[in-house]
Amino acid sequence: MTALAFSLGVFLWAIDATYTRFHPYSEVSQIGQNVRSFKELSDRFVELASKKGAVYAYEILKQANLPQGTDFHLLGHVVGDELYKQKGVGAIADCTQDFRNACSHTIVIGALNEFGGEKALSLIRDACIKAPGGSGAYTMCYHGLGHGVFAYFGYDLEKTVGLCRKTGTTAYNDREYTECVSGAIMELMGGGGHDRELWLLAREKYLDKEDPLAPCSKDVIPRDAKGMCYTYITPHLFEFAGADLAMPRPEHFATAFSYCDNISSELPDLRQSCFSGIGKEFPVLAMARDIRLVDKASDNELNIMRNWCALAPHEEAYEACTRSVLESLFWGGENDPVASIRFCSLSVDDEQEKCFGVLFDEAGHYLKTESSERKNLCARVPERFLAECHKKLSI
Repeated sequence: MTALAFSLGVFLWAIDATYTRFHPYSEVSQIGQNVRSFKELSDRFVELASKKGAVYAYEILKQANLPQGTDFHLLGHVVGDELYKQKGVGAIADCTQDFRNACSHTIVIGALNEFGGEKALSLIRDACIKAPGGSGAYTMCYHGLGHGVFAYFGYDLEKTVGLCRKTGTTAYNDREYTECVSGAIMELMGGGGHDRELWLLAREKYLDKEDPLAPCSKDVIPRDAKGMCYTYITPHLFEFAGADLAMPRPEHFATAFSYCDNISSELPDLRQSCFSGIGKEFPVLAMARDIRLVDKASDNELNIMRNWCALAPHEEAYEACTRSVLESLFWGGENDPVASIRFCSLSVDDEQEKCFGVLFDEAGHYLKTESSERKNLCARVPERFLAECHKKLSI
């Protein structure tokens, strides 16, 4: 028996050694082993990017077995920093939509830091235009810019908003500007990687111990950017409710909804932005922050997302939340639509009809006219919604 066990062990070792030597991505199973912190994991990817190139490191990140709860978007930024060092602004051509635009974010941040302020804006615009992906890739590129602008100005919101405003164009209804502000707010909520001490001071300055909706509720955020601000303030709402941001609980979601409910009923667009911001977090939380798996969510996980939305205090909040969950699952057409379709199919009666209506609107906006993606989506929807799908998507 001992000899047999020894022989089996040698055999398995030989298989593993062969796999490691000849498999093109041997680090997939190794890079996350025995990792003790996010910093250690980041260092491993930086080292890999240095040895084999950042494009290779991104490929490993797409497939790697990493500890549950790993922030893949932030890790994508880590690898993106190395990509910019290796290829400069031209690296935008290597940026796919994986990790929710983390790669394109870091490229434009790198350009801002290298070329400085307004001088970098034309260069950044060219880079964002070239960002791979669907029609949403261009504006999401400016969300990433907002992260960098905020850090570039020493976490000064006033200066950040001022530069962000200069990015807006009439062709996109100033969406570049509002996305830029949204990136700054996201950085305020959970950033600090550039200069943690300054970031902590900024949080002390812009967050209010008596008002969970600050800074969105304050004059520092202009009215035309408040919607995006409320959409991205969600982590602070959880935090204000007493949550551990690593894994907030349902009771924290319910309290966060109540904070949004403090926004005046005379400002329905801002109320919905706040409620929607909560919903956008649910797919990521339900998948233990592994954003690679969002479009592979099981029926049970999809139902969990809807049940979390059901903690909302009324129908207005519930509808905004579920709509946002759907939009996050679809992610501008970058994700496989099967999870979005199943999310709608799991709802009932009038809610199901509304859900598919939203999905078709999203697809009509983001998927190219007469594209195979439109036809494939309609081919997967329940029979009773097929005619509406064909009509809305002009098939």
